[in-house]
Amino acid sequence: MAKTSPNRRFLPLILLLFFGSGCAALVYEVVWFQMLQMVVGSTAVSLAVVLATYMGGMCIGSLLLPRRISPRLHPLRVYALIELGIGAIALLVLLAMPLVDKLYAAIGGAGFLGILFRGIVCAVCLLPPTILMGATLPAISRWVESTPAGVSWLGFLYSGNTVGAVAGCAVAGFYLLRVHDVVTATFVAAVVNALIALVAFLISRGAAHAPAISESGSGALSATPSPGTLSIQLTIALSGLTALGAEVVWTRLLSLMLGGTVYTFSIILAVFLLGLGLGSAYGSALGRRARSPRLALGYAQFLIALGIAWTAFMIAKSLPYWPISGGLAKNPWILFQVDMIRCLWAILPPAFIWGASFPIALAAAAAKGQDPGRLVGKGISLLAVQGT
Repeated sequence: MAKTSPNRRFLPLILLLFFGSGCAALVYEVVWFQMLQMVVGSTAVSLAVVLATYMGGMCIGSLLLPRRISPRLHPLRVYALIELGIGAIALLVLLAMPLVDKLYAAIGGAGFLGILFRGIVCAVCLLPPTILMGATLPAISRWVESTPAGVSWLGFLYSGNTVGAVAGCAVAGFYLLRVHDVVTATFVAAVVNALIALVAFLISRGAAHAPAISESGSGALSATPSPGTLSIQLTIALSGLTALGAEVVWTRLLSLMLGGTVYTFSIILAVFLLGLGLGSAYGSALGRRARSPRLALGYAQFLIALGIAWTAFMIAKSLPYWPISGGLAKNPWILFQVDMIRCLWAILPPAFIWGASFPIALAAAAAKGQDPGRLVGKGISLLAVQGT
């Protein structure tokens, strides 16, 4: 039977790998957002199309891996191959983007057909790497048992991945794209992917993997959800819908207030991800000790509603009236710090609760004998597809 958690002595390394993976992924996202913005425009529709394609790829990857990859393969070796694939495809996207730009300039237009073509352009560029990104957590999840205590460890890995994503936003927006360019940023992220793959492969040589088996001992993992799972899936799907919808709306509104620059985009995205990371860490701890994870999930959704109301009030009635003038700051870094505080004040509370919802939902849906990869993959896919 698989262990309740990954081998304790490897857990710090696995957390570090997921930190690096999240950092590289968000460097790519910021870079791709800037590159595609030059191609399909910077309107709210274009932002929604880019984000929908990005999350759609994550959804597809999280669903495909448990169905296409055998649980008998070592999860760390699968993870290493996925990271290598992400880096290789990201380099191909960098090379192909000039050709995509020329094609869109020749064919793209306005109206529904223009939006449709924007979606096609984004799909061609973003789906291959994001499908692999969506497969990373389901791949590692097969190293744990599908019980509330077991899957709660995945919340910590998800948290480490999200904190790495915050670092990636900051590094890409405030250093790599400011001092260098998209080529350098892409190569740096690809090197990080390669190092992660190397370390993961080396760890796999010393970390034994015993594929989980069903309680009957037949060696087959059950794909049948536990009783009441449908309501949990519906809850987390609606939660994902509100999270990604709010991210698009808040990014647009705050960009009008703070400026439509790559720095503003990086700050907003970093704050949102920071809230998700902190919340997922708390949700993981809560999922391990909560008597009723389902009741905790219900309370979390009620708090999310209050958090959305908080952010709406702050953006409409509070932030515009702060006695702050950007023209008084001679150093732009001072203004960036103020913008960070404003975003933290407005966005962090609901993002924290959204982050806590995912590991709590996993703990609520977990049951012995399930394939952890399918459990986690379905949870990620519901968050992603409803958010798009």
